[in-house]
Amino acid sequence: MTGVRKFVNSVGLPRLIIGIFFIALIISGLALGLNPQFLFSDIIRRWLMYSILVLAMVPGVQSGIGLNFGISLGVVSGLVGVVIAMEVAFNGGWFLHLGAAAAWLSLLLALVIAIVIAALVGAAYGLLLNRVKGSEMTVSTYVGFSSIAMMNIVWVILNFKNGQLRWPIGRGLRNTASLQESFGGLLSDPRIYETARSITISPEVSDVGSIKVKQPAGLSFLAIDVADSGFILPLGLILVFALCCLVVWLFFRSKTGVALSAAGENELFTRANGINVDRMRILGTSISTVFGAVGIIIYAQTYGFLQLYNAPLMMGFTAVASILLGGATVTRARISNVIIGTLLFQGILTVALPVANQLVNVSALPEVMRMIISNGIILYALSKTKGGNQR
Repeated sequence: MTGVRKFVNSVGLPRLIIGIFFIALIISGLALGLNPQFLFSDIIRRWLMYSILVLAMVPGVQSGIGLNFGISLGVVSGLVGVVIAMEVAFNGGWFLHLGAAAAWLSLLLALVIAIVIAALVGAAYGLLLNRVKGSEMTVSTYVGFSSIAMMNIVWVILNFKNGQLRWPIGRGLRNTASLQESFGGLLSDPRIYETARSITISPEVSDVGSIKVKQPAGLSFLAIDVADSGFILPLGLILVFALCCLVVWLFFRSKTGVALSAAGENELFTRANGINVDRMRILGTSISTVFGAVGIIIYAQTYGFLQLYNAPLMMGFTAVASILLGGATVTRARISNVIIGTLLFQGILTVALPVANQLVNVSALPEVMRMIISNGIILYALSKTKGGNQR
């Protein structure tokens, strides 16, 4: 009995209940006849496509700025990187001349541009947070909403040539732009390679509509349909997330990372040891913003569409709720909190909607259930920030 009590106290009773609810949802879904291969594939895909956005919370929390609701700055930096990369690829005729390599070059260019912008924006954001110590969460929420509103103006006035991005008439960018002809699904969907191979006419080139592209390389190992069962293992997403986790893990074991964590844990003690706390906070904010930019690019390539305007408005709340659900606090966060929290949050959303749809055949129910469940989890997670500790 003592062992059970210790386990419950270490995990936390609310988190244990949520975990049991998640398992019960999976069992219910399977009992209702949901396809297990597709169900588990979707859980893994959604888990991994959100994980880097949640991982972006760790540097901010560890540096002392708390829960970074201003992660939207990183998100918009990532979106800017993607639209610029898509426009450059279109104007340069990459997909006309480079074939499959064009998708990788577009993804790489988007990441490079986004990381540079996010690092600069994050540093400026860190300077702001240093001026408002004690009110970081309030200010970051305002900054996050303001950045989305400002980018709405930017998206409207941009005058790109890429038909996937711009409106057919007038100027400005679409609300949603398809990435299927760019790098959509590159790390997570084996069907893009199957489709590409099926249209190949010769070893060198193949006809696709009115354009010619070179035969793509066989890179289907990045997303495997296990035994042709319909269960998709997105190795590309796994490798990218693992690499990001490794970078964070190594950083926090470096001298700078230890100093950053110390600054967040005890500011007075850190100052007494000659460490510039403000500089550490700026560094943590900048790293958090950079991972937010990388995270939205990985999310978009997995989703297959680029969502502009107000679509990313609540992503900061989702990321905060996920890491708190995983056991983090406003002063301490670990990679394990990211993995557990994102799995629980996205797993419940993934399974609950089809289960609810099977039980009650109402067309609007899935969207209503999604809002109820997601907002309920966010409310629970945010309620645990009071006092700075969580069980």
